[in-house]
Amino acid sequence: MQRELQWFKEIENIVPPKILEVVNITDGMTARDLFTKNHKELPKEGERSMKEIATSCTVVGALIITIMFTATFTVPGGNNGNTDMPLFLDEKLFKVFIVSDALSLFSSTTSVMTFLGVLTSHYAEADFFKSLPTKMIIGLFTLFFSIATMMIAFVSTLIIMLGENSWIVIPIILLASAPVVSFAWMQFPLLVEIFISTYGAGIFAKKGKPFVASDFI
Repeated sequence: MQRELQWFKEIENIVPPKILEVVNITDGMTARDLFTKNHKELPKEGERSMKEIATSCTVVGALIITIMFTATFTVPGGNNGNTDMPLFLDEKLFKVFIVSDALSLFSSTTSVMTFLGVLTSHYAEADFFKSLPTKMIIGLFTLFFSIATMMIAFVSTLIIMLGENSWIVIPIILLASAPVVSFAWMQFPLLVEIFISTYGAGIFAKKGKPFVASDFI
């Protein structure tokens, strides 16, 4: 639907404005009315597809929010019984854990809110041109970022608890990277495709010159 709208916008930029207001003698429609009539099924298909993606990603984002919010109050190593401060407060890896946990929480919350915006959209024809694709870009990117930072928080916690020289640290780091890589492999091409389609050079690399009747004489 976005591609069809881009084609229509490009044609609007080429032809004189008066042509766009001309009414078709056969059915009494303008170019815009005829476009809407011929593409009335595409918004429904786009709505169904985007809702499926948004629903799945919202569930994942909500799970990450729950995990990261809980991890904030159950810090690795526990708290000092006298001061109630975390035992590993002065450790560099503990700061990495706190920062990555906060980033994961904030980005997953942003992702969920963005996908909720997609789910509650009116799915009007004009929304498919830039509004909905932009929301999908923000939602997918923040979800990917939240998964990556969640894995960083997980790995830093294990290193704090097991020690940097433990033989099990490297295998766990490799396993922790698997969800990030798998998500990127499945969803990153979609993210790139939407980004290029929305903010790329456009259908025509060079803008066509305005329509002039003398060109056909």
